[in-house]
Amino acid sequence: MAVSITSAFWLDLISANLLYIYFMVCIALYNLKGGVGKTATAINLAYLAAANGLKTVIWDLDPQGSSSFYLNVQPSIKNESRKLLSNEITLKEAVQDSAFENLWIVPSDMSARNADVVLDEMKQSKKKLKSLLSGLRNFDLVILDCPPGISLLHDNIFNAADWLLMPNIPTTLSIRSFETVLHYFKENELDAGKIKCFFSMVDHRKNLHHEVMQEFYRDKIFFKNYIPYLSDVEKMGTHQQPVFEYANSSYAAQCYRDLWQEIKKTCL
Repeated sequence: MAVSITSAFWLDLISANLLYIYFMVCIALYNLKGGVGKTATAINLAYLAAANGLKTVIWDLDPQGSSSFYLNVQPSIKNESRKLLSNEITLKEAVQDSAFENLWIVPSDMSARNADVVLDEMKQSKKKLKSLLSGLRNFDLVILDCPPGISLLHDNIFNAADWLLMPNIPTTLSIRSFETVLHYFKENELDAGKIKCFFSMVDHRKNLHHEVMQEFYRDKIFFKNYIPYLSDVEKMGTHQQPVFEYANSSYAAQCYRDLWQEIKKTCL
């Protein structure tokens, strides 16, 4: 049974209008690199969307199952991730309640590591994920928490998502991975217009971070709002909750709110 989102959080939203959208939107949190803040962002944005009245589902596609861990939800059957892709169960059957109102999750397990093998055996293998998502049309927003890399699974994600949201640490290697993804989209005639980026794990003590951010802000490639490197975000694993549940008035919570406002204007 879902519980209401924390009272302190709702007080911040009294003057805000609830969102109404008329078709399901799919946003994928993706990066070629790991460890850039995809899962923390997926959880916190999903929480904010739910607080705005959107019926929101997180689909955890990563065999690490970090989104599932943060929301304290486990698959109900063995090898559920693989069985989803092989049509042994439906996506709707895999959706589980979270502890929060308007927020559900499709949890992951280690069988998700076999996604490419399962997909490779199918016809129209690059469109399987898009087909499965049609089973969630009664929801407003689906957020895909994606594993890092570029593979057949990621081709599915690129085809299925309405928007690809990429967190990037403002360092040379992280930006290089962003440019690699742009090149991949161009080379494979994919729609690069669906890619939206923001800076994540920003360390204000590092000059390089400021220099990289200013360079890309001038080119208007990235969202203006960003997520700093903060201990309150790291503590999500300890609390197994979105940051708003235990640090609602923190700078970290405000940064996610600001980013969500910018995403809403662009993607919803």
